[in-house]
Amino acid sequence: MRYFNTAGPCDPDLHYMLPAQERLPGSRMYIEHGSYFVVHAPRQSGKTTVLLGLARELTAEGRFLALPISCETAEPFGDDFVGVEEVLLSELRFTAELLELPSELLPPQPWPDAAPGTRLKAGLAAWAKQCPRPLVVLFDEIDALQGEGLRSVLRQLRAGFTQNRQMFAHSVVLCGLRDVRDYKAASGGDPTRLGTSSPFNVKVKSIRIGDFAKADVAELYRQHTAETGQEFDDKAIDLAFYYTQGQPWLVNALAWEIVGFDGMGVREKITIDHVEEAKGRLIRARATHLDSLIDKLNQPRVQRVIEPIIAGAEPSGDITLDDDLGYVRDLGLIAQGNELRFANPIYQEVIVRVLGGRTETVITATPASFRFSDGRIDFPRLLREFAAFWVQHGDVLAARDNYHEAAAQLVLMAYLHRIVNGAGYIDREVGVGRGRIDLLVRQPFRDADGERHEQREALELKVRTGNRADPLPDGLVQLDGYLDRLGMDTGTLVVFDRRPVAKPIAERTEFSSARTPSGRQVTVLRA
Repeated sequence: MRYFNTAGPCDPDLHYMLPAQERLPGSRMYIEHGSYFVVHAPRQSGKTTVLLGLARELTAEGRFLALPISCETAEPFGDDFVGVEEVLLSELRFTAELLELPSELLPPQPWPDAAPGTRLKAGLAAWAKQCPRPLVVLFDEIDALQGEGLRSVLRQLRAGFTQNRQMFAHSVVLCGLRDVRDYKAASGGDPTRLGTSSPFNVKVKSIRIGDFAKADVAELYRQHTAETGQEFDDKAIDLAFYYTQGQPWLVNALAWEIVGFDGMGVREKITIDHVEEAKGRLIRARATHLDSLIDKLNQPRVQRVIEPIIAGAEPSGDITLDDDLGYVRDLGLIAQGNELRFANPIYQEVIVRVLGGRTETVITATPASFRFSDGRIDFPRLLREFAAFWVQHGDVLAARDNYHEAAAQLVLMAYLHRIVNGAGYIDREVGVGRGRIDLLVRQPFRDADGERHEQREALELKVRTGNRADPLPDGLVQLDGYLDRLGMDTGTLVVFDRRPVAKPIAERTEFSSARTPSGRQVTVLRA
């Protein structure tokens, strides 16, 4: 029985998966034309699966010999370009032998002698000369190479292309996390100088492997239904797509969390409740894929992009911003397109939780002490306890956080994480230029008759900095609109005063009541 794969490339005999060619539109045309091009996508987007599928199809059709190889094994050699050449030639031979190709398609034995720094070019030229089919080489994980090793490989491929295309690899595909522009930095160039010579300027196209559309997610999940009889409710599929935005690893991981490896997890029809619970477990587990993403958060070029999204501020006008945006998009942390937002709600949740992780370690309050017997949260008490915590620890926690623009908001959100603690949900609305963070705490509970209900508590977070006016009037208008969209009668406005001239934290932290323009009575916490 097939299953949802979350580790390594997909195999059609083992895993639910979509056809490889559908995920890389235009690639066949470029290969037919003998083009050299770049394929890129974030980690765990299906790059290797697509390359293996494409190579398998091309070779099986009999017109081309397509060899996919990984460059990861050459990574330790760094600037040692001779070592890199030897490893890549070895990988080419190993892959060809693994495919059990007929003798006339195998590479030369031995590889031709050539000067260091030209051996890869000479080897591909000799293979292309004797091979009865046009040779297509797909270099996976190309950005595992660095420095002189990467520079040498790219320059040899360019030289082979320009010097004698008829006696060299017919088509070359470079596949990695990043677009070709960032290869300049990896090979020692300056990525901010876009006019400088690229070591791979013969490429005709950079193709990004896209995320799944909603129809793709439905098709993938219904493969499971066809094989097991277990259905995904349409609303469950819609919610899964919303939380993942089609990111392939997340789509599979969410389903894996629900049905399990052997399909013996949830047995009944899969509903939005199952998706909600699986999303929570996935976030709390912070799998290797998620850890590999958050490892980048403290890189300055990543922080310059992520921080204003969380804080609702405007991004800086630094001339490197476009390059930073491109880099963070290539990592998959933010969405494609002009709107600056997180790639999906799950990444958003993980990132915010990780950035507030240090705060959670100093919270001594126990989640159970904030709950009524039916499971509801004593929210007024939670706010009071947070205010006391802020007076005691706020200045220190906010000062040590790298994300200074969002530090105060991260402290409050970390406190909420600690108290909600997986029993409920926290929905966020964040984004560049919003000037606020909107939060909705949702806590399921059952009444005395056993009927299911949901407690909802809405908060809006604003920050006062510099010489800006008191944000209370704007905050009341914005909170009014948020409550209107939620269909709620009341909420909480939190205003953090981060000005150097602000009163001491113990003097400025206080509660009051206010009315929104539409007449809603709301709680105001100044902190």
